[in-house]
Amino acid sequence: MPNTATSSHTAEPASYEEALAELERLVSELESGQLPLERLLQSYQRGAHLLAYCRGRLETVEQQVKVLEEGQLKPWNQA
Repeated sequence: MPNTATSSHTAEPASYEEALAELERLVSELESGQLPLERLLQSYQRGAHLLAYCRGRLETVEQQVKVLEEGQLKPWNQA
């Protein structure tokens, strides 16, 4: 059986925002209940990959903020 996954299903997103947008689109498709079984599985797997990517990026940014604040988390003041 040929692999029907496209390269977009295995490619790393260019940014957190791109990953989040794709993840939101996938969730909408999954919630529609209109996908064939194979596509449903591929979308679920891609969604899991994107979720892990987003979590990883958020953890990285959190660590960078901790370093910038000398290890002390301070309130985020938006001016």
